[in-house]
Amino acid sequence: MTYTYCKKIIESSCYVKEDMLDKLEIFLLNKRINQQQYNELIGMMA
Repeated sequence: MTYTYCKKIIESSCYVKEDMLDKLEIFLLNKRINQQQYNELIGMMA
């Protein structure tokens, strides 16, 4: 669910990049998303 919400936010471009990077790292460390999902979301922000 976290992955889906993050993906929608990134696709809508309604975020501050530094804040979203911090959130994604926290989600990854807390196992809310996996490494593959993290990499995909980071790639979408590039």
